[in-house]
Amino acid sequence: MLDTLILGLLALRPLSGYDLGKWMDGPGRFVGYRVTLPQVYRTLGKLVERGLVEFEVEAREGKPDAKVYRLTGGGRLTLLDWAHSPYQPAPRPMDPDFMMRFLLAGALGRELAIEVLRTELDYRREQVRTPTRIDELTGALAPIDAIDPGWAGQVMRAAHDQGRASTAAYIGWLEVTLADFENRPVE
Repeated sequence: MLDTLILGLLALRPLSGYDLGKWMDGPGRFVGYRVTLPQVYRTLGKLVERGLVEFEVEAREGKPDAKVYRLTGGGRLTLLDWAHSPYQPAPRPMDPDFMMRFLLAGALGRELAIEVLRTELDYRREQVRTPTRIDELTGALAPIDAIDPGWAGQVMRAAHDQGRASTAAYIGWLEVTLADFENRPVE
């Protein structure tokens, strides 16, 4: 997935490896991927070898020269193929793959953004419709002697409630964002 993330960022503008790393530590941390600068540089090297990105060495005043990367025609096609491939939501709500797909494929056009939002929203709505059996699970606890089953059940219920509340808020965000995108005039 780091390959795709880098291709998507380079579709927005040419960047150095250092600039990609800064984005990952800054705004990119909300996408949900945590990567190190060495991972970025290794991935860039592989993308160059595969012919998906190329670079030029740019002289920087008072700083070391920088390799500035940009997409090749092959990199552009690879990114577009990924963006137009079917999106399959992960079982885990708020999965980084959704945000990456929304951010990068959605940047390619309104319809792609709406399609990704709608797919994710439909999946999450169905997910919360499926009844959970937390009481069945907590009622069947047979823990080791050091664990009080009543207390363990309370902790499990609290964790479950937090997950449901987070998912409800996430669904709310999906609904509002989808409505906003669908009702926004086409420019």
